[in-house]
Amino acid sequence: MENTFPVYKVDDIVQFFRTDVLTGQEAKHFAKSDIIPNPKVDVIQRLYMRVLHLLYRFNPIDSHYLAPLSENIQFPMLHERATPVLSVYLCMCQFLPICHVYDFSLNDLLNPKAKRTITILSGIQNFLHFRKQRLEIIAAHQQSFRADMDKLQAYTRGIKEAEKKIEKLMIIPPEQQAEAKELATALTEVKNATMQESQEVNALNEQVAECKTEIAEKSQKLSQKKLEVATQKDEMTKLRSQIVESPEELKIEMEKMKENIKNIKSSKELAVEKLVEMQSKVQCASQGEAEIQLILKQLHDLQASMCKTNQQKEEVQRLAALSESLQKELKGLSTEEAQLKRALAMKQDKESKQHIRRQKKKELKDQHVQNILGQYDKVHEKREEVVERIKNLSRETTQFNDKMLKLRYNCSHNTEKAQAIYDRLLTTLEQFHKQLEHLVMEGSADVIKKKANF
Repeated sequence: MENTFPVYKVDDIVQFFRTDVLTGQEAKHFAKSDIIPNPKVDVIQRLYMRVLHLLYRFNPIDSHYLAPLSENIQFPMLHERATPVLSVYLCMCQFLPICHVYDFSLNDLLNPKAKRTITILSGIQNFLHFRKQRLEIIAAHQQSFRADMDKLQAYTRGIKEAEKKIEKLMIIPPEQQAEAKELATALTEVKNATMQESQEVNALNEQVAECKTEIAEKSQKLSQKKLEVATQKDEMTKLRSQIVESPEELKIEMEKMKENIKNIKSSKELAVEKLVEMQSKVQCASQGEAEIQLILKQLHDLQASMCKTNQQKEEVQRLAALSESLQKELKGLSTEEAQLKRALAMKQDKESKQHIRRQKKKELKDQHVQNILGQYDKVHEKREEVVERIKNLSRETTQFNDKMLKLRYNCSHNTEKAQAIYDRLLTTLEQFHKQLEHLVMEGSADVIKKKANF
């Protein structure tokens, strides 16, 4: 089966585990010689413990050195050395399939080989690199989510402030409502008055124009008549120089001239009267123009106020458009927020599930630890009982040894006595045998003598 991860060099593995896994003196003392050519068992086991501590955040002493022993096991102190190794082996069997290492065995802890440990450490290093990248991506997502949330809060604040401003601009305060009503009524009255005055002014302007045309026509006629008078005076002077006619004709002509002069004077007086009337009318028109200018000033002021109101309306419209754009952005952000909330809810669900699993595991571990502690207490009690028994047995053995010594002393003393008795018996038996031999010899001699006598 081929590896799905790269096998790193030993120097890279040592550098990585020094910087990212080990700390303090362990990082300083961890070297290449701990892996090749023959891996050190205690260093490799400690390295696996530190990896498990980095990933699962549990204390190696509490987790690995508590032996899950049953009550029926005698002498549990004999298993204390094997329990951390078995605990690390079980944890690594659960962890290493995540790193795509599926054939971890107990021999990799008790008698590790260089090539095998390099592949296992390469798998762990690859997984830790992947974990680090994922953590950085999650941190970036969290930071962007926080920035988006800050923007959303700022946008919502701006929208609320704009809505408040729009309300302030749209709503006339109660103190100024009476003034506003008065100004509105005054505006309507001024508009009506200006309409009427403008109509009157237009009529006066038309009359003035007609009068000006009449004055111009009459002034032209006067100029013509003046020219005629001047021509007639010239003619009269010529005629006076050339008079040869009768005085009757002169009188008739003089009367005609007088009549003409009277007619001209009467027409002149009429023109002067019309001029006076026209001047009075022009003065009235100038006064009307002054009043119209005052009204125009008032109209300009009203127009300026209307411009201000229009500007305020434009600002209101601009703010409304801005609020609409902000609402669109808010909708977009709300959709993003909903997506992020969903993602966050999924993450929270996952985290809650993981938290529940961890709590369950922790509760199981706590129950297991409590059971182990209860078993340990029972074992400790049994151990104390065994210790008391051993003490009693040691006392009995000391007493028995004392008795044995006494018995040995008595036995040695009795053996010495028995030996003395035995020696005495042997000596007496030898003497008795000698006496028996002597008696036998004597009896045999007597028998021989008796045979000889027979």
